[in-house]
Amino acid sequence: MTDSKAPPLFRRAAAPAPRAPLPAGQSNTAAIGANGTLRLNKRMAELGLASRREADEWIGKGWVRVNGVVAEMGMQVKPDVRIEIDKQAQGQQAKQVTILVHKPIGLVSGQAEDGHVPAITLVQPQNRWREDNARFFFHPSQLKSLVPAGRLDIDSTGLLVLTQDGRVARQLIGEDAVMEKEYLVRVIYQGDQGTPGSTGQLSRIDEDDPVSTDVQSVFPREKLALLRHGLSLDGQALQAAKVDWQNPEQLRFVLTEGKKRQIRRMCELVGLKVVGLKRVRIGNVMLGNLPLGQWRYLAPHEKF
Repeated sequence: MTDSKAPPLFRRAAAPAPRAPLPAGQSNTAAIGANGTLRLNKRMAELGLASRREADEWIGKGWVRVNGVVAEMGMQVKPDVRIEIDKQAQGQQAKQVTILVHKPIGLVSGQAEDGHVPAITLVQPQNRWREDNARFFFHPSQLKSLVPAGRLDIDSTGLLVLTQDGRVARQLIGEDAVMEKEYLVRVIYQGDQGTPGSTGQLSRIDEDDPVSTDVQSVFPREKLALLRHGLSLDGQALQAAKVDWQNPEQLRFVLTEGKKRQIRRMCELVGLKVVGLKRVRIGNVMLGNLPLGQWRYLAPHEKF
């Protein structure tokens, strides 16, 4: 390797972006060392250089230097150290892809379960959106380590992110992720027989005469306020959400958390039944005109 004064194969890490607050109920569980030090792989993840797993791989290969010295596995560092990455690591990272899928109903997000087909099976050349102008060529190797960065229920449709890039996964589903996710939710109103309590137990509702047209006109405003803030699931208060009427039969939800079947369960608590749910945005990335059942690459200029 070259000397530490001018290593041409290395680059200096950028300064970290301001940290967002942790969502309720989450905490930073990484071990913090003495004198405010932290594990090198975590520091690299905080700086957006690599995922922790990826960082460990690079450290093991001797591709990481700290203040000009080749890093050792598991070492603790101070926040102000100079971290340099070998060009071999940068080249390896540049080959990683992130893929956006318009998931149909009936497919699961991750591993096949109960005989259901996983969304990754759609990622084949014949299903690539013909208007995708990202300068990537499909290769079967891109399916290796391609995992969902978040889930979308089997009976929901819309934007699903599959990625090989641990930096993207951490941004979307990491312990400190606060990424907005936007949904369009078609509902019917089944009536109201009580106000949902703070324990998150479902109210009993009347299903004999549901309202399926102009739901907005009959749905109580105080219930809309509860959807925005005031409900609990699984014994935990939900974070504030943005909820508005998109049209008389459809609500628009914007969430920054993702409990299992959260929107459907929230709606049940206020007497609504979800009859259609579509995710249309994650962070700054829109589903847009991507056709159902097709996919495209996340372009290099696109950022969540």
